[in-house]
Amino acid sequence: MSDLVTTDLEVAVSKISQGYLCAIPTETVYGLAASATNPTAIARVFEAKGRPTDHPLIVHVAEVQTANLWIKDLPKWTEQLVNEYWPGPLTIVGSRTELASNQITAAQETVAVRVPDHPVALKLLAMLRDQGIPGIVAPSANKFGQVSPTTAKHVINDLGHYLEAHNDIVLDGGACIVGIESTIVLVTKDTPVILRPGIITAEDIERVTGIKPTSNTESNIKVSGNLAAHYSPKATVEVINDVQNVEFKSPAGFIALSNISTPANLIRLATPTTTNEFASSLYSAMRLADEQKLERIYVVVPDANGIGSALIDRISRAAHSKKHEI
Repeated sequence: MSDLVTTDLEVAVSKISQGYLCAIPTETVYGLAASATNPTAIARVFEAKGRPTDHPLIVHVAEVQTANLWIKDLPKWTEQLVNEYWPGPLTIVGSRTELASNQITAAQETVAVRVPDHPVALKLLAMLRDQGIPGIVAPSANKFGQVSPTTAKHVINDLGHYLEAHNDIVLDGGACIVGIESTIVLVTKDTPVILRPGIITAEDIERVTGIKPTSNTESNIKVSGNLAAHYSPKATVEVINDVQNVEFKSPAGFIALSNISTPANLIRLATPTTTNEFASSLYSAMRLADEQKLERIYVVVPDANGIGSALIDRISRAAHSKKHEI
């Protein structure tokens, strides 16, 4: 698959312009990119991932001005939010313009938009914009519901055969720094509503806007990554509060902050010293467990402060399908 991977932006721009798919790096995870104005290419994103067509996509754009082609009627506080966090791991969901198709929005009247904070992605988006393509869709470049990829190698492991068979490519931009998906915020009301937690926290949003956000308890808007079971490795994920009085089954993997010792007979998959490091290493650690054919991963979740709430969200969804919690 040597011809599958490139670092040449010109090649990537050419491929997307011609209607092919191109997995791209962002600061969060690798996305499977297609022109957001090419219905045939967008349909192939759903096909490649096995993604339900009623699951909406996020439009990635080069800057705020281009975002305004897709989203409208934003409250004043949204300007403060995007000025602070774009480019960055923030997605806003607002009223769609005519440019945003039902195919992208899952026939909702809202559309999700973000400006990624990765030099390769930003340059790619600017080059595409200059060629008349005002944005791309780019859901995580993996099979739907499974662990998101944070390196080009992860993408190849998941989708390589499909991409190669269809003459698509992977644009290698190194490992993703943030490592979990963006915070998604609904911006159709006077108050921000967090639809998916991420590294930009409720406290961050309140600090910038002066408005305390609410959570997704009553919103019926569909957004990426909000199914009960998601981000799931092949191994069973078991959430534990501490390592005391737990009867561990081995061989199994273990993920926890570095100040928590590894229980006997478990395989340490990651040793993050901070919650940010926990986030950036989480998906790689889960993939390592699958590479080693481990049947279980025990995870000691951090507390809910800061990015901890986003980590709890991802780990809980990864564990949900197997219903294991101690």
